Amino acid sequence: MAIITEEPDSRSSLKQRKPTSKPSESTAPKPIKSTKTTNATNPFHFWFYFTISVSLVTLIFMILTSLYPQDPKTWFLSLPLNLRQHYAKGRNIKVQTAPNQPQIEVFAIQEGPSKSSDQVLIVHGLGCSSFAFQKVVNFLGVRGVHAVAIDLPGSGFSDKTMVVEEEHVDDGVLGRLKDMYNEIQEKGIFWGFDQLVEQGYVNYEENKIRVSKRNVVKAVDLGTEEIGKVLGQVIDTMGLSPVDLVLHDSALGLTANWVSENQGLLRSVVVLDSAPSGTALPLWVLEMPVLRDAVLGLGFAFRRLLGTCCSRSVGSLEAEGHRILLKGRDGRRAVVGMGRSLNCSFDLNEWAASDGVKGLPMQVIWSDALSKEWTEEGRQVADAILQAKFVSHSGGRWPQEHNSEEIAESIYQFVSSLPKNVKQTEEPVPEHVQKMFDEAKSGDHHHHHGHDSHGHEHDHGHGHAHAGYMDAYGLGQEWAM
Repeated sequence: MAIITEEPDSRSSLKQRKPTSKPSESTAPKPIKSTKTTNATNPFHFWFYFTISVSLVTLIFMILTSLYPQDPKTWFLSLPLNLRQHYAKGRNIKVQTAPNQPQIEVFAIQEGPSKSSDQVLIVHGLGCSSFAFQKVVNFLGVRGVHAVAIDLPGSGFSDKTMVVEEEHVDDGVLGRLKDMYNEIQEKGIFWGFDQLVEQGYVNYEENKIRVSKRNVVKAVDLGTEEIGKVLGQVIDTMGLSPVDLVLHDSALGLTANWVSENQGLLRSVVVLDSAPSGTALPLWVLEMPVLRDAVLGLGFAFRRLLGTCCSRSVGSLEAEGHRILLKGRDGRRAVVGMGRSLNCSFDLNEWAASDGVKGLPMQVIWSDALSKEWTEEGRQVADAILQAKFVSHSGGRWPQEHNSEEIAESIYQFVSSLPKNVKQTEEPVPEHVQKMFDEAKSGDHHHHHGHDSHGHEHDHGHGHAHAGYMDAYGLGQEWAM
């Protein structure tokens, strides 16, 4: 009887326990799965936000450093060895583009005998500099050519900024506060206290229009006319006339008008990968605020840009040199400003057919290693210039170390085939000395007016024999005796 009565109790107790055990088994694994997923995504989130933060900090740092450029001394002391060696080989030439403008120093390198019958002047394109032509200049110098490569103002080691005095009309609240500050600074702080004690304010002339002069630092962004004046003064200073002019990249557009107006200073013109419009280095990259800071601030980014647009292959040291020269001393702003002055409507056919150009011997040296389109454009340039000889080279649009000798050899073969120049050995008379001589000559003419013809011819004969020197040192007629 005891066994029969206990069996239903055990079954009922089991049935009552089963529903209580099921929910505990089904809900237990769920929190375990959720903890595993959260632990797996945490490292990814951390490194993602860390990378973004470092990139933003780096970009902000580059922007701030570009707003406050280094002073010239600090910038020069931080130059790498290859740029210092390049600077040590050159010299500075002072030029002036306008009477009321300060002088600008133009950097130039040269090789070869200065009295050579072949005088070559290389003018680089925008964004480039004489740093890219040092091997070309060296090879030409070894072949007996007097080769010169310059940095255009705003590029390389030439002046990139100049201090200009501007007039400014002080107006508004800030102008009045500045006037009060200047007057207190001029009359003394005790005068200002006396004004405040006696009248309750500082008395100054409110209705007076104040025009103040201040010095403003501006980028040297010259136009085509100013570039022509620079070339003329460089040729005159270095005694290169008649010169064989090598125009690289955008230099053709910058100097085309000057070439057509100064045929007497030229013996020939060489067009080196110089398209009628545009530049090898895309200037729009240097204008965009964030992109320009990234390209000029990161060496690998600038090297990638050069390898894509300017050179087929470029070394790290060479690319870094170009980047430093373009970024330093506000060079970017000067290059962009000069790029805006390029003549986009330049007609190569009309220029080549003009009276000042069609008689000049010309050569077109063009890269055939970039693309079929670029090679075809070189053929079109050579066809537009009827008298031009076409020669190709294996490099990019900017000279490279591996093909500099190839470019130099093409230039040498062309200039050596031209009629030789007869260099004048007479020392040129300085302009201010010649002016003093002309004034003295004019006064001497009036002094001897009315004398016999024999005496008149005698005085002019002595004056002409010592042109420029007789009155320059204050010796007058005694020098002629």
